Amino acid sequence: MKIENVSRRRFLKATAVLGGGVVIGFSLTGCSTPGPLPIAVAEGGFVPNAFLQILPDNTIKFYTARDEMGQGVTTGLSTLIGEELDYDPLRMEILLAGVHEDYNNPGMGVQATGGSNAINAHYEPLRQVGANTRALLLSAAALDLGVARDAMSTEDGHIIVADKRYPYGQFVQTAAGLVAPTEAPLKPQSAFRYIGRESTRVDALAKSNGSAVFGIDVDLPDMHYAVVKRSPVAGAKLVSFDASKTLVMPGVTDVIEIGSGVAVVAEQYWQAKTAAEALTVEWETVALSKLNSAAIRADYQTALAADDAVSATDDGDVEGALTAANQVLEAVYWTPYLSHAPMEPMNAVVRVQNGEADVWSGTQGPSGAQGLVARFAGLAPERVRVHQTYLGGSFGRRGTLTHIIEATQVAVATDKTIKLLWSREDDLKNGLYRPASLMRVRAGLSESGKITAWDATRVGGNISPETIKNLMPALFPGLGDGLIGWTVGLAEGAFNGWVADPSSLEGLYEDYDHPNTRVTHTTIDHGLPLTFWRSVGHSYTAFAKESMIDELAIAAGEDAVAFRIKNTENNPRLQHVIRVAGKAMDAMTPAPGRYLGFAAHHSFLTDVAQVAEVSVDAGKIRVHRVLCVVNCGIAVNPDIVRAQMEGAIMFGLTAALHGHHEIKNGAVVESNFHDYPILRMSEAPSVEVVIVDSTDKPTGVGEPGLPPIAPAVANAVYRATGQRLRSLPLAVNQSASIDAVQIG
Repeated sequence: MKIENVSRRRFLKATAVLGGGVVIGFSLTGCSTPGPLPIAVAEGGFVPNAFLQILPDNTIKFYTARDEMGQGVTTGLSTLIGEELDYDPLRMEILLAGVHEDYNNPGMGVQATGGSNAINAHYEPLRQVGANTRALLLSAAALDLGVARDAMSTEDGHIIVADKRYPYGQFVQTAAGLVAPTEAPLKPQSAFRYIGRESTRVDALAKSNGSAVFGIDVDLPDMHYAVVKRSPVAGAKLVSFDASKTLVMPGVTDVIEIGSGVAVVAEQYWQAKTAAEALTVEWETVALSKLNSAAIRADYQTALAADDAVSATDDGDVEGALTAANQVLEAVYWTPYLSHAPMEPMNAVVRVQNGEADVWSGTQGPSGAQGLVARFAGLAPERVRVHQTYLGGSFGRRGTLTHIIEATQVAVATDKTIKLLWSREDDLKNGLYRPASLMRVRAGLSESGKITAWDATRVGGNISPETIKNLMPALFPGLGDGLIGWTVGLAEGAFNGWVADPSSLEGLYEDYDHPNTRVTHTTIDHGLPLTFWRSVGHSYTAFAKESMIDELAIAAGEDAVAFRIKNTENNPRLQHVIRVAGKAMDAMTPAPGRYLGFAAHHSFLTDVAQVAEVSVDAGKIRVHRVLCVVNCGIAVNPDIVRAQMEGAIMFGLTAALHGHHEIKNGAVVESNFHDYPILRMSEAPSVEVVIVDSTDKPTGVGEPGLPPIAPAVANAVYRATGQRLRSLPLAVNQSASIDAVQIG
């Protein structure tokens, strides 16, 4: 078998060379780039577009451009294309695509995975790719068999004529001479065979038998290992280091300074790690070096009291509505810094030689990885090959690519193939974090129990500037450092002074009816690097919003569900989810000593309502059961929807019950799962997921299950103890220093 990288253009000119294989030049809707496709084409391979290869033996390969990090995206996307192609997704060979403009995410404009948009963004485009390919094969079969098109049908990779079945692979050569359709009709939902059907994940076997390759699995024969010693305080630059003891340690080959610290290179990982620990390093002192958690929280409270905020939205007459309200409630909520803590720590393998480069890594941004390697290796992007792998969890962490920069810098400096590894300790102490937030909400109630005013403000760091800082050099590798620095500085200045960062405020005010709404933001940045965390701003704003909604319901003397229904008349989809969850809640009979808490939230185009069954014994909060109702449009694979809701709930419970970073002298104290615990199996509740029937276009499922769980648990704890918890992680009898509530 001959395997090579072949462009679409070369295919059209040289089908004979490939032993009868053909290429038909159409691409994903909105993308039509003639450059070389990073597809290894087998002899006889039929590549109708950037996503499919059909072999004469009827094997169909699907090249997925969205990154698989456990969320089931490969199964979902193969289902979309398989539905219209009439080919069982479970029989497809799934390959992770390289970097090419045809693989750009239609919802982002770059080749990236995130924001729970993969199925939503590709629902029509990938179905169209499948439908176009199927129509092309039908036309080829009509010519070869001498049968009218309307006398044929398709089923599971075959052309059906009367009682005879012909595999798609039989018609490859004829298809070469045909013009591919671009808008073949799509199936009506009533004809779906695979969409909406529960099935095994396409990557289940590979992940069960160990054949799935993650970034940390990559092992090349000429590879050396690198470990970087970084400053314990973010932003502190290197002053000096002494490598005399390190250079004589077993296996050590190089000790070099790079942008983020000092890299130690050795023949094996443990040699590099041990040697890095032996380094004597001096770091500069920065402002963060003098701060502890208590001082940081005090700064937040001072900023909140100063009331010097930037407006995000200001509709109606908030002050007038608050004055006229029958009741006014005010409360303050706190959420801490958090790490992503994916099970697979950050890693990358980079090789730079002969004017080319290769990078192996599981990343949410393959095109960004290509750009960064090109930038730091001094190469044109097209000279960099990206070998995507599976991702061992991410939750936003693998959207940042510092580890790829480090690996490239070390590879260039040493002229070696470098596998750079972060330990768990590296990731918790030197990673990027979900920002801490202090949120105040004032709300007015009418006599009839309607919310008449909503006045919310957040104090905290911004997510978007750090994201821009990370993305600029990746997406624009040819831009000089000065221009990038100027652009990043402009963004930081804007978000820190006169523009409210939408990513940092999303979810704080959009769900309920309140005609008079004001939302403001005060930026406070102590220097910890921030980035997206699963469900982004929704991960903390939902806690404040749904806790306050519960407090308002109690003040109004109404049931938690009925109050929410009354105040979502302008949001019928969320209202419906609340109704369904409320009906299910009514049917629940908690065991003695257990209490129910309710929360609902809209994020990533999806509506979720949750009921948490909770007990509190000797101050210990235990979540026994969670009911989750979700409307995500058409559930492409209901089993994956349930799995993502379950996973998000467990991830959210980790944050609700345990998640917290302590800062001491500017450094993160927690280092591993012994002091930064994740939810244990013994703590995991039973979870029931109800998927609302829908004919709407699919929406996100990777993140929307997380935001409601913390407030649902907090609301249940209130019913169990009479104590309102307004700080995460939840702890009964916690200090009320920032938790004051005023009712007027």
